[in-house]
Amino acid sequence: MNTGFYGYTAITIYGEEVSMQTYRKQFVLVVNTASECGYTPQYAGLQTLYEKHSDSLTVLGFPCNQFGEEEPGDAESIRSGCLTTYGVTFPVFQKICVNGKNTHPLYQYLKKKCPGSNGNAIEGNFTKFLIDPMGCPMKRFSSSVTPEEIHQYLKKQGGL
Repeated sequence: MNTGFYGYTAITIYGEEVSMQTYRKQFVLVVNTASECGYTPQYAGLQTLYEKHSDSLTVLGFPCNQFGEEEPGDAESIRSGCLTTYGVTFPVFQKICVNGKNTHPLYQYLKKKCPGSNGNAIEGNFTKFLIDPMGCPMKRFSSSVTPEEIHQYLKKQGGL
């Protein structure tokens, strides 16, 4: 069984199961998001990055309520609230856990492949993981790293 990035699935905010195989041959930026977080305005930058490079990069949003209860709503309130406010059209998935015993399997994998400054734990919302077009996790970015900085990183790496 493939246990790499492409071996995982997740359920969209609309209830559809999606294989990460869908994003083969693209850079993928996996982000745990929240609607009531100091970093929530990063949705706008993530959307811009997605629109500007949709042929070579996709953004995947994973709402999470594990940090200060900053994503308290259900799927409908997330769709009609924050996603609408920021005009988000990139794929967004059902709310998940990124730490603890109920950590989503994709996040278990990503944390193992790209540990952070405090070990494997995710330290806050809007932590980002960059996956290369071959499905290999490249880098983990802290919450404070903006989508614009990731764009510059990718340009320096020759990715965009």
